[in-house]
Amino acid sequence: QVSVVESGGGLVQAGGSLSLTCTASGRTFLMYRVGWLRQAPGKEREFVASINWSSNSRTYYAENIKCRFIITKDYPANTVTLQMNYLEPNDTGVYYCAAGYAGRDGRSSEYDYWGQGTQVTVSS
Repeated sequence: QVSVVESGGGLVQAGGSLSLTCTASGRTFLMYRVGWLRQAPGKEREFVASINWSSNSRTYYAENIKCRFIITKDYPANTVTLQMNYLEPNDTGVYYCAAGYAGRDGRSSEYDYWGQGTQVTVSS
């Protein structure tokens, strides 16, 4: 089993930055990819960004992120960080970290292990 826990959410003004951290534990060698997904009020959960975990460090981003977010990993520390810059009110939502096995598209929303989520609120 793998466990992932998010941290770093909060309230920020439009144009500001936030950094979210996902900390993994357990049988992390099972993870192929770690992703961030978000769910805005009244909307379905959507893919934000992902990074390959144990092989190469290839990254994937949602089209609407427009290079504002950067996903990185610290393999020895078992963490994945999502640096979010130039935040917009539309970025408001609950952000989830998730870990998954191989065999899915890099922008898939299908993952095997999920965190509880962390709230990000961007005020205008």
